[in-house]
Amino acid sequence: MNILMVWARFLPEMGGIETHIHEVSRRLIENGHSITVLATDRSGMFPKHEIVHGIEIIRVAAHPKSKDWYFSPGVFREIWRRRWDVIHVQGYHTFVPLFAMLSSLLSRQRYVLTFHSGGHSSPFRVSLRRLQWALLAPLVKRASALVGVSRSEIEQFSHGMGIPRDRFRLIRNGAQSLHAIAESVPENPNLIISMGRLERYKGHHRVIAAMPEILRQRPQTRLHVIGGGPCEEELKQLVDRLGLGHAVQIFAWDPTDRLGLAKQVASCGLFVLLSDYEAHPVAVMEALGLGRKVLTTDNSGFTELAELGWITTIPEHSDAKQVAKAIMDRLDASRSRAVTLPSWDDATSAILRLYSDVIGR
Repeated sequence: MNILMVWARFLPEMGGIETHIHEVSRRLIENGHSITVLATDRSGMFPKHEIVHGIEIIRVAAHPKSKDWYFSPGVFREIWRRRWDVIHVQGYHTFVPLFAMLSSLLSRQRYVLTFHSGGHSSPFRVSLRRLQWALLAPLVKRASALVGVSRSEIEQFSHGMGIPRDRFRLIRNGAQSLHAIAESVPENPNLIISMGRLERYKGHHRVIAAMPEILRQRPQTRLHVIGGGPCEEELKQLVDRLGLGHAVQIFAWDPTDRLGLAKQVASCGLFVLLSDYEAHPVAVMEALGLGRKVLTTDNSGFTELAELGWITTIPEHSDAKQVAKAIMDRLDASRSRAVTLPSWDDATSAILRLYSDVIGR
């Protein structure tokens, strides 16, 4: 099959959706399929065309450079320029998927949508979600197939867009089995890692705010906040204001250094992600694949992972003392029992079956 995947960003820019595309694309190529990724480049720094790990990458310009709702008319041009067996639109929350679905529809090509929904730090933007869903619904309903990465995501969009539940397929993000890496890295039982884009909705500030109480009872505890984003300076100011410079580090990681990042996560005693919303976070799956204990808020896709017995959650409106207690309880707890996680091979096989069904109609 000749498959086009479309999303706003791709390597070397990385995040959950970018990781999903990379992991699935590599495996599809190993199965003999041709994969092209169409992404945007707001910086103008990346090659317009290259091949990485067998994946053809096409990048088109996008504007404005400083926003996450940017326009990219080049998406229309690239989709019309060639014929594809399947166009897989990844994510829904920028204008790029909208352009991709509209162009696919107008050029009479099959398209599939995976929602990959996430939170946002702006209450105003969150308040517009229902309007956004109403505007997108006509294009979403015309997709050849719809994919949710969690049951809660499927229920949300089925209800919010008025689409029958049986039109969706559940295909979870995968987790790499990295126990060999975990066993080769000494675990620091006093190290907490909070990892993800440095945005307000990711909840890094809540972990930092809990650190004074944690340090009063466990002075040897350390926190690493790993990521980059618009809240970096705000988080660093919070660290300074609370006098936590000796115990909290905030730093980014080279997204292409997957092995190094895995070793970093493997070294922690507890992985924490206190987001306001996550459909099925890749970062959590990677921590679980390393055998780490995971603590999250009790909301969205997190609740589903807790019901599966994979993670522990706390009420999303917990105050700093409650967060601190939950973190210390998990640090002191024995390692969670082994769980069977979906792999990227499982995800790829499910996606291949989906493509075959779409083409065979």
